[in-house]
Amino acid sequence: MSEQARRAIASYMTYQEAERAVDHLSDQGFPVERVAIIGQDVRLVEQVTGRLGHGGAALQGAASGALPGALIGWIFGLLNWLDPVVSGLLLALYGLVFGALVGALLGVLAHAAQRGRRDFASVSSMQPSRYDVVADEAVADDAAQLLAELPGGTGTGTGTNSGARKGSRPRSGPAIT
Repeated sequence: MSEQARRAIASYMTYQEAERAVDHLSDQGFPVERVAIIGQDVRLVEQVTGRLGHGGAALQGAASGALPGALIGWIFGLLNWLDPVVSGLLLALYGLVFGALVGALLGVLAHAAQRGRRDFASVSSMQPSRYDVVADEAVADDAAQLLAELPGGTGTGTGTNSGARKGSRPRSGPAIT
C-alpha cells in the first residue's frame, strides 16, 4: 500500500473537536478512510503522583508479580490430568502468593539500588498541542467544503478551530505510541 499525499484541512485544540469533524464527514457520506487525525507538537507529561518509599516499591512489585504468578500456577495446575480445575485454582492461588512475594522483594531491591534518585511515583502521558484533520490530496477540497458546513463553525486550512478557546490546555485523546 503506497502512502498518498495528504493535506491538512482543519486544526483543532482538542481531540474531541477533531473527532466531531471526522464524524460530521462520515455523516455526510464522505469516504472517511481517506482521513486521519494527527496529533502535532507532542510533548511528554509526567505527572508525579506521590512519594515512593520502600513500602510503596514493595506494593508495586507485589502487584506486578501477582498476576504472572497466578497465571503460571494456573497453567501448571491445568496440566494435572486427574483433577485440573481444583489443581488449577489451588496452584493459581499459590502462584499469586509466590509471585506477589517475589515481586515485592524485587521491587524493594530495585528501589534500594537507585539510592534515592527516584523517590517518587508518576504517570506519563503524551499530549499534542493541536490535532490536525488531514485528507488525501485528491479529496481534501471536498472534505474542507463539508467541514465549512459543520454547525458551530470550523477552521479550514491549517488555522485553529474558531470554537476552541485560546489558552486552553489540550486534552489527551487516544493513546499515541
